[in-house]
Amino acid sequence: MSEASKKFLAKSTIKATDLEHRRTINFNIGKYNAVVPQGKLQFANTEITRQKAKLKKWQAIEFLDKHLEHFEQQITSRGARVIWAENGQQAVDAILSICKEKNCKSVVKSKSMTTEEIHLNKYLEENGIESVETDLGEYIQQLDGEPPYHIVTPAMHKSKEDVAKLFANKLGTDPKLTPQELTLVARNILRKKYVEAEVGITGANFIISDIGAVAVTENEGNARLSCAFPKTHIVLVGIEKMIPSLTDLSLFWPLLSTFGTGQKLTVYSSIITGPKQPGENDGPEEMYVILLDNNRTEILKNTAQRESLYCIRCGACLNACPVYKNIGGHSYGATYSGPIGSVITPHLQGMDQYKHLSYASSLCGNCTEVCPVHIGIHHLLLNNRKEAVDAGLSNLSERYAWKAWKLASLSRKMMNLGNGDLKNKVVNGMFKGWTKHRGNLHFSKKTFNQMWKEQRGRH
Repeated sequence: MSEASKKFLAKSTIKATDLEHRRTINFNIGKYNAVVPQGKLQFANTEITRQKAKLKKWQAIEFLDKHLEHFEQQITSRGARVIWAENGQQAVDAILSICKEKNCKSVVKSKSMTTEEIHLNKYLEENGIESVETDLGEYIQQLDGEPPYHIVTPAMHKSKEDVAKLFANKLGTDPKLTPQELTLVARNILRKKYVEAEVGITGANFIISDIGAVAVTENEGNARLSCAFPKTHIVLVGIEKMIPSLTDLSLFWPLLSTFGTGQKLTVYSSIITGPKQPGENDGPEEMYVILLDNNRTEILKNTAQRESLYCIRCGACLNACPVYKNIGGHSYGATYSGPIGSVITPHLQGMDQYKHLSYASSLCGNCTEVCPVHIGIHHLLLNNRKEAVDAGLSNLSERYAWKAWKLASLSRKMMNLGNGDLKNKVVNGMFKGWTKHRGNLHFSKKTFNQMWKEQRGRH
């Protein structure tokens, strides 16, 4: 058992019995689930829209090399610089190099799961540069020294009382402040940071091939401020965020907002095509786009798993997952949690360490049902399990147990040996690892053959 697997079992066991945690997360997810159906009404036919989105992402991923090259040509023609990072270390080194070149002492950063993936904040702080999260949820998590809990809602597991207590401890505010007052406190602090920072860092919801642009959508305006106020703007984005054309945004932006939060469209939607141009008054003087691989091409060449790169990070599968709603985001021990995280993490961070995440699923298929781009998530989880076994990552006792199960399943005489009580004792005794975290297996007292004969004898 890997270290990551041991930590997952320990954390998930604790969270699964934490009733207060379950109440908070289900309350917060419930608010999204209540409005998502209303948001879907904007689509004349939701299923056709999902299929169209899947086709567009198929086009983007199948011809990703050409799209990326065209994106680079277009955006560099307007003065931006593109940096290709094969892994997280190359990405953080490139960002640090830019910051040192600009004599940067502080950066402001909008919400970005990709920067979480490469642990950018920690790296910059270790090198004497203050990195400030400007998204309110991310800012709360940064104050508390925690990573994001959810792809879309970083502090979903915290109640308003938790946030008020945190602000009182860290910022010296009144512990009885309302959510509106707490927001104003954060706003006043962050507005100063925007003006002081030499560099602004954002992620990107999409990168657009045909015009060479970055698309960012948000609800707070902090990403827009992060890239407009500082003189230097750095975009860190995974290569899979590609879409072929500007016109595709009319499809993907509503899908992202509706399936994620129930909104028809998020409040602030920006298309950034480069640094400030001659004659323009606003915008950064310099812009860098770092295209991050970090094992995404490993998924790309795996035809069985390639579909997972279609993900637009809406968080719908997390909100729908019964496992996520019981154990929470931090139990996964990975940047990307929930069903889609369980699919991609073993490929991004190593199957030997994270194969257990593919088993952290009931395989109910609810994740697939709610995905806006129709990714067959539960099928991909099953394929991960197969790949782990094919790679020899199952233990000896597990392999022998399944061989015995196969042998018995192929023999009707062996299947009929003993009554239900005897089988229950034998099987539950053999599979103690299974029953440690699951209910016991229960066999019928009568075999199928016995019941068949009894039923046929009545006619």
